[in-house]
Amino acid sequence: MRFLGIGEWNDLGSLYLSLAARGHQVRVHVGDPDAHGILAGLVERVDDWRAQLAWIREAGDDGVILVETASFGVEQDRLRARGYRVIGGSAYGDRLEKDRAFGQAALRAIGLPTAPVQPFTSYGDAIDFIRGRPRRYVYKYNGSRFPSTHNYVGQLDDGRDLVALLDGYRRRWSGTPPDFVLMDHLTGVEVGVGAYFDGARFLEPVCLDWEHKRFFAGEMGELTGEMGTLVTYRGWQPLFARTLAPLAAALRAGGYVGYINCNTIVNDQGIWPLEFTCRFGYPGYAILSALHAEPWDAIFAKLLAGRGEPIATHPGFAVGVVLTVPPFPHPYGHAELSDGMPVLFRRELAADERERLHYAEVALRDGQLVAAGLLGYLMVATGRGEDVPSAQRAAYALAAEVVAPNLRYRTDIGDRFVAGEGATMRRLGLLG
Repeated sequence: MRFLGIGEWNDLGSLYLSLAARGHQVRVHVGDPDAHGILAGLVERVDDWRAQLAWIREAGDDGVILVETASFGVEQDRLRARGYRVIGGSAYGDRLEKDRAFGQAALRAIGLPTAPVQPFTSYGDAIDFIRGRPRRYVYKYNGSRFPSTHNYVGQLDDGRDLVALLDGYRRRWSGTPPDFVLMDHLTGVEVGVGAYFDGARFLEPVCLDWEHKRFFAGEMGELTGEMGTLVTYRGWQPLFARTLAPLAAALRAGGYVGYINCNTIVNDQGIWPLEFTCRFGYPGYAILSALHAEPWDAIFAKLLAGRGEPIATHPGFAVGVVLTVPPFPHPYGHAELSDGMPVLFRRELAADERERLHYAEVALRDGQLVAAGLLGYLMVATGRGEDVPSAQRAAYALAAEVVAPNLRYRTDIGDRFVAGEGATMRRLGLLG
């Protein structure tokens, strides 16, 4: 088969490597010039994705376009209308993810309670709002202009810390008005439910995930997007039935084909959806692959067939750990601190271990694997087990084999679930 990847930062790099290893032809467009070094020497990169459409067309049904971002939906819809086979999302999906108010309205339409969300384009207006309604809030930007490190979860019950932060932003802000929301803070278990949608229906099984977003163990430090995650393809039915399942008609009408995830807070008061991910989860797709009993090309074939064929998966759990080097999670100083630094392994890895180690911001230079890219997001180590502790042991044993200057990673991925989150979800009837 022929695969054309389209994105900004080569987020699906390990997936492309997996497809190429199985004999498929893979070409990748990386939109951000600063990311052109990611997986250089390992995947074939093309400058103009449009110039590759004839190459995809020549392959007929064996030509597939993979889209990484939630900002390419309009073009995806156009490509599908022209007969191309595209996996990624749609214009409707882009809006679900990037327009938070629209996403919340879609969830309310299927009967889910949502935390109050207020949109703003003025820091001053947001400050006045908090002072008139003091409480804890979560501050998030709309769109994809800012990374997760710019979001903030309020700590004080009267909102004074967020007022101080917004006042600082107001003093420094210049240019176009900011576009952000304030969401009432919720307490409970944060859990995501995700599945592949084939344009007509969801493929089963569905996954559950428990992300760890803070930089340091113990939930300290910056919001990074994801430092590691616990996942399973079992026990998903109760949560799926009340979240993603009722969205099938809207996704079908919106021409959606790809992965979609709804992140939630669950507590004694109910299920509280927070936001959508309407694209391949990163690094979620890599972590889930530890539970796949069939390769990506087989899964994509089912996704494009549109017949609702189930995915073959393993029971139990998988743990994924993100391995980073400085200056992660910030981009400033990567060239000076880590670019070109060697990445080695304590021993020769077995074939199954290599499959569980997913490269991200690395490159092959003069035969040596080195750090490359933008942030210092090196790779993801994964492990599978019949229970969470065994999956943790497998993932951390593999992570320990990686050697790189100033390597760091969280050592507690999955601990919250073992300590009580799993029991809470079972008590609430949300984990089969």
